[in-house]
Amino acid sequence: MKAKLRVTQTKSTIGQQHGMRVTIQGLGLRGPGSSVVVNNTPSFRGAIKKVIHLVRVEEVDHG
Repeated sequence: MKAKLRVTQTKSTIGQQHGMRVTIQGLGLRGPGSSVVVNNTPSFRGAIKKVIHLVRVEEVDHG
């Protein structure tokens, strides 16, 4: 089983570029403090890399 990633939004998107807001929404995050668990795939990793300064990422090991 592939590990998954827990992505937690730590900062607001206020004042950020539109593309970053859309990326945060696309990850399923709804504001600071919200978190989602996503698959560890290249597409999700690319989206996370784009907004890495707004989120915290940890690996989780549950199926």
